[in-house]
Amino acid sequence: MSRTYKATGINLKTQALGESDKIVTILTPEFGLVRAVAPGARKHNSSLGGRSGMFVVNELLIAKGRSLDKITQAQTLKTYPGLAKDLGKLAASQYLAEIVLCQALSEQPQEELYELFNEHLHRLEVLPSGNTSGVLAHLAHGVFHLLALAGLTPQVQICCLSGRPLRPDFTDPNWQVGFSSPAGGTVCLEAWKSLRRDGEIERWGDDGEITNAPSPIPNAQTVVVHRQEIPVISSRPGAMELALLQHLSQPEIMQIDRARDENWLSVEQILRQYAQYQLGRPIRSATLIDSYFAANHDAIV
Repeated sequence: MSRTYKATGINLKTQALGESDKIVTILTPEFGLVRAVAPGARKHNSSLGGRSGMFVVNELLIAKGRSLDKITQAQTLKTYPGLAKDLGKLAASQYLAEIVLCQALSEQPQEELYELFNEHLHRLEVLPSGNTSGVLAHLAHGVFHLLALAGLTPQVQICCLSGRPLRPDFTDPNWQVGFSSPAGGTVCLEAWKSLRRDGEIERWGDDGEITNAPSPIPNAQTVVVHRQEIPVISSRPGAMELALLQHLSQPEIMQIDRARDENWLSVEQILRQYAQYQLGRPIRSATLIDSYFAANHDAIV
């Protein structure tokens, strides 16, 4: 007989299996990611039908199988009905779920990730309907916190090249800072331009071959020229975007009255590029965010 075990979990992904079953990918605090078959879940009168839906939290009894486990009992503990009633909230939730799927491990406890994901789903659900700025702000907040939990926090307080603190200058409407995913975060544009201008950094070494130029002193130590890679600047946030990025490390979103939808949209796109670079794969659900906000703001994203 197959072994059975109990788990509490939230559904992150579902896919059809055969004529009437589903495969459900579940995040549990006890066992991490679990993929299990929900038998008959696609039948009209199935007790597992609603319980196998997205973002449903269940108390589960699961039978261990050779290739896939099987859900034998499910008791719903919590749902997030408000997410399905607002397309922006639903898109943001799926976006966060996709990042969680990239981060979560199987057969290892994932309690912090489980609690953090549920917390951000709750924050999205209780937002007033149609609050586009709120959806973007909470999405960016959630992405930042998930990256931080994975040890992938982008550097937004200092320049990744010089190590100097960065402070947004609201007095200059043209003020900008660079953001480089390969460098790990924000880059002072002056330091970046200086690096490009210099091109190469020279130091004396004990051996090696001369590169670029012969030694001016016969029989002297050879000169080894080391080329410092110039990071690619993927975006140039303004003062408001940098201020928002710097506030995302806080437990709660700080209200910045001058922030507009386009500011939060820029922040989301910066974090999206960074997350995709770090995770090594595109966030497919991000296209839903693009479509939703383009339709609501006549924006070309």
